[in-house]
Amino acid sequence: MDKNICRREFLKLAGASSLMAAGIGGCARWGAEACSKSVVSRPNVVLIMTDDQGYGHLSCHGNPVLKTPNIDNLHAQSVRLTDFHVSPTCSPTRAALLTGRYNVRTGVWHTIMGRHFLRADEVTIADVFRAGGYRTGIFGKWHLGDNYPFRPQDRGFDESVIHLGGGIGHGNDYWGNDYFDDTYYRNGKPEKFEGYCADVWFDEAMNFITADREKPFFCYLPTNTAHAPFHIAGKYSRPYKDKGLEYEDAHLFYGMLANIDENVGRLMKRLSQMNLVDNTIVIFMTDNGGDPVGGPDEFNSHMRGSKGSQYEGGHRVPCFIHWPRGGLAGGRDVERLTAHIDLMPTLIELCGIKKPQEVKFDGKSLVPLIAGEGASWPKRTLVVDSQRIDYPIKWRRSATMTDRWRLINGHELYDIKADPKQKKDIANQHPEVVKELRAAYEKWWDDVSERFDEYSEIIIGSDKQNPTCLVSHDLHGEVVFYVNQVKEGAPSDGFWAVDVARSGLYEFALRRWPRELDRPISGTVGIHELEPDYEGFTVTHARLKVADIDQTKPIEPRAREVTFKVRLKAGSTRVQGWFVNHVGNGRTYGAYYVYIKRI
Repeated sequence: MDKNICRREFLKLAGASSLMAAGIGGCARWGAEACSKSVVSRPNVVLIMTDDQGYGHLSCHGNPVLKTPNIDNLHAQSVRLTDFHVSPTCSPTRAALLTGRYNVRTGVWHTIMGRHFLRADEVTIADVFRAGGYRTGIFGKWHLGDNYPFRPQDRGFDESVIHLGGGIGHGNDYWGNDYFDDTYYRNGKPEKFEGYCADVWFDEAMNFITADREKPFFCYLPTNTAHAPFHIAGKYSRPYKDKGLEYEDAHLFYGMLANIDENVGRLMKRLSQMNLVDNTIVIFMTDNGGDPVGGPDEFNSHMRGSKGSQYEGGHRVPCFIHWPRGGLAGGRDVERLTAHIDLMPTLIELCGIKKPQEVKFDGKSLVPLIAGEGASWPKRTLVVDSQRIDYPIKWRRSATMTDRWRLINGHELYDIKADPKQKKDIANQHPEVVKELRAAYEKWWDDVSERFDEYSEIIIGSDKQNPTCLVSHDLHGEVVFYVNQVKEGAPSDGFWAVDVARSGLYEFALRRWPRELDRPISGTVGIHELEPDYEGFTVTHARLKVADIDQTKPIEPRAREVTFKVRLKAGSTRVQGWFVNHVGNGRTYGAYYVYIKRI
């Protein structure tokens, strides 16, 4: 069966005219003043999501050191989801947020290893908003695949300015990026930018907002900050230098958060200057629990765990929604259990876009809750987990949640209302609750695991992207994903799952360094002038294995790459590449970069 049929059918059927004909879904609830069938008066959306900022890394949430006055001001004027949950790591949260579906259902349960590719048949929020007459843009961190058909421009975004990979400094990204004056990708093309990365994302978002006043916009602004490495100008980090923070780099982490706060203030000021604040839905959230460098648990609202954890501190995060014209203002808490999977159906309803009937959402619209109708909100059970392996394992780092209970890994039970620090496992005292939540998890697992054996395949030889660069970051196997690992010649082995778009002649170029670096395979490199070079590695041959073809070639002295020309048939296959030392120790290194071109 064609894996892309769901998304393709949606894009064919959900034309802007048919969606607009549905009117504004929230009008009956919000009233005539809040809504209009006029395209121009429909609310805009700005969705801000920061990276590795925990629930307690805001002064409005009680952090005793960090100052975030602009976010605090937004918090004071918003509806706040105080029991809001995401996935414990980057890509899974992004997949769930952008589809309204559990991340494992979409093929995303890791941040590397090809398990961060959002399946090609998933319908994204950008698909839906663009079909609904909105301009769509993303500025910052994508982390759901850098090759066709996984790129943001393939998934409904009209405009994209992003770095590649999971972070600046990953092997996918443009070589030499260091957060300042970097090269990012505008709609797939490299472009040099001036300034600090987060400043660039906010600048580009504001340029996008002001570019066209005739159509409403959906602006997705996922910053890569405050994700490591902790690079920030001294004016932001110095105020936290001598605050007695536990970790050496904590002042840098806090400085990055201070920069985010400054940028949120700049954005809100721009919206105000353009008279857009009242009719723009602004959402502020984070992608997972905080980086542990942010301090002990008393700096994270006393929650147990941090980024990557199945405990509360790994996945409970801030989420504020601000929309004055829609009555979402003034400062109000919503304490019921909510999650990232709820935001897409919520925004669809708030913006009057017809819900795509062929998509099975796991989340549900929060409009009744945020409209103050919580008494009628039904009980629900949600699941988050942290797999971070090639194939998911049942119960692995999982939290099965209700408003009151947290079942951890299928056997630990916590009453989150009475024990918010999750100090006392009371599973033995409530076997009936454990049984009920285990049954809920089993049902969930049976449902979401139907496609766990599938690979999300990079398409090669397509007119949408030719050539294609495969990077070790995306291998199924032993990956290398930081540039320092590439420089060190770290072990790498595995395969890329690909789909050959059409039969024909293909050229494969195996490289140790990316083409923008232009260094010999045996050469050495440091990113910065003051950084010492690493020792090179000695290799004599390059080997390519694809489909039923297995070829080896000698490496010429000072060669930048070794090329192979092979004929391939259309369809699914695997690509593997190595550099081999056939003398001396016989060591084998994975090819960190493989450029593929249909000739």
